[in-house]
Amino acid sequence: MRKTIFLFALATAVAFTACNGGNQEKDTNSSEQKAGTVTIEHSLGKTEVPVNPERVIVLDFSALENLDAIGVKPVGIPKTGLPKYFAKYKDDESVVDLGTLVEANIEKVNELQPQLIIIGGRLRESYDQLSKIAPTIITEWDTADQFGALQKNLDNLGLIFDKKEDFDAAFNALKTKADAVKEKSSKSDAKALVVLHNKGRFSAYGSGSRFGLIHDILGVQEAAKGLDTHLHGTKTSSEFIAETNPDILFVVDRSAAIGDTPLNKEEIENKLIQRTNAFKNGKIIYLNSETWYLSGSGLNSLNMMIDEVDNVL
Repeated sequence: MRKTIFLFALATAVAFTACNGGNQEKDTNSSEQKAGTVTIEHSLGKTEVPVNPERVIVLDFSALENLDAIGVKPVGIPKTGLPKYFAKYKDDESVVDLGTLVEANIEKVNELQPQLIIIGGRLRESYDQLSKIAPTIITEWDTADQFGALQKNLDNLGLIFDKKEDFDAAFNALKTKADAVKEKSSKSDAKALVVLHNKGRFSAYGSGSRFGLIHDILGVQEAAKGLDTHLHGTKTSSEFIAETNPDILFVVDRSAAIGDTPLNKEEIENKLIQRTNAFKNGKIIYLNSETWYLSGSGLNSLNMMIDEVDNVL
């Protein structure tokens, strides 16, 4: 229900902006920008980008979410590992398959003659090569300030596509939802641990990590403090989880996210894990791995992630 309300609010904001013809100055500026460019600052530099580009390649699922929210359809995306909520693009032949989030098909990218290329952190090393084809920007992400990074990404897209008001409305709606969940979690003593499972191995994550949204934005207490904030987390084991004894155990299944064989819950919930409060209270939560592992920093995925945590509290 919350997701429906959120998307309705975004749609309403978009419609309002489209219909509001009272700001003559804004209309004049928009007309001038159509034939011009804007300078976008990002972590890899400054890029001159044409305003309202029609041929956009998106090599990052979070950026794809944000563009989809304002009705911008890309000419090419990576279709390997594409989240289910983007099923409409999977068999759409007008959207070219460009490989994966970590290895784009550069030849196909070049053939599409894009006016703008948007990449994520997994393609950071390909930035120079892609920049020779078309103006290229990278989405920002900061585990220490996830909402700040999101706002920066939305501001950049709002500048490029003249949709600042729409993105501001969407961001504010998301923040309001997150604040409500944080208020709820502040009344709970439950402590949580987040683990990534990959082929029988665990990595644990806490505040300041890629999955730190649970603690840093939604306010859920940590069961284990001082965990490594590195992308790969803190290597751990069933013994560690049992000793930590979280009240809530959040599990992200990397294998399922990338299309490999999903985890076996019986292997996860072994005799050691069964000692935890999380198991005893039915609070081992298997998160939507596509959302948490593959995207996780766009409007749609963050909305779903907040809902998942909210449903547990």
